[in-house]
Amino acid sequence: MKKSTLILMLLALGLGGFVYFAEIRGANKQEEVKQTQQPIFAFSADDVQSLSIQTNESTINIERSDKAEAPKWLLKSPISANANDAIVTYLMDLLVGKGEKITSTTSNQISEFGLDKPLATIEIKLKNQQSHKLIIGKSNFSNSLLYAQIAPGNNSDENMQLFLVSNNFANAVNRELSEWQDVSNKEDENSKSEPLPGLPDAMKNNSQ
Repeated sequence: MKKSTLILMLLALGLGGFVYFAEIRGANKQEEVKQTQQPIFAFSADDVQSLSIQTNESTINIERSDKAEAPKWLLKSPISANANDAIVTYLMDLLVGKGEKITSTTSNQISEFGLDKPLATIEIKLKNQQSHKLIIGKSNFSNSLLYAQIAPGNNSDENMQLFLVSNNFANAVNRELSEWQDVSNKEDENSKSEPLPGLPDAMKNNSQ
C-alpha cells in the first residue's frame, strides 16, 4: 500500500472519529439541558384568576371572565374592556412553560442580572387566592434567554432562586394597550353605528 494512501485512510478515520464524538457530545449536552429544565410554576393555566403585568411603560391588570363564552379575559385597568384572548393565552403558555434553574443569589447581586430594573414584573393570582410573582431581567450572554427571579422572599438577605426563561417573554409583555384589548367587538359596534350612505343626487332629484 502506498504511503500517501495510508495517510489518507488515517486522516479519514481520524475525521470520522472526531465527528462521531462531537455528535455524541452535542447530543449529551442537549439531554443535560432538557434534564435541568423544570416548570416555572406548579399551577396550570386554568388555575389563574388574574394577572398584573408591570413594565416601564404601563401596568396592565387582567381578570378571568366569569362567563362561559368568549372573551375569557377582561381588561380591568388602565381601561375596562374585553381583553384579547389570544394575547393573554400567549403569555399564559409561557408562564406555565419551563425554565432552567441556574443559581441562587442575594439582593445585592440582582443588578448583575438586570433584576433591579426589570423588563417586567408579572403578578399572578390563582383561584385559590395564592399569589405568585415572576420578575423578568435582562438577556443572558448569548441573548437567547432571559434571567428571571421567581417568587422572591420578603427578606432582603434571603437567597433568591434564578432561572433562565424564554426570551419570548419580552414580546409577550412589551405591548401597546391596543394589543391587549379585544377590538373585534369594537369594530362590530362601529360598523353598526355608522350611518347609511346618502342617496346619490340623481336619485334624490328623481324622488322629488
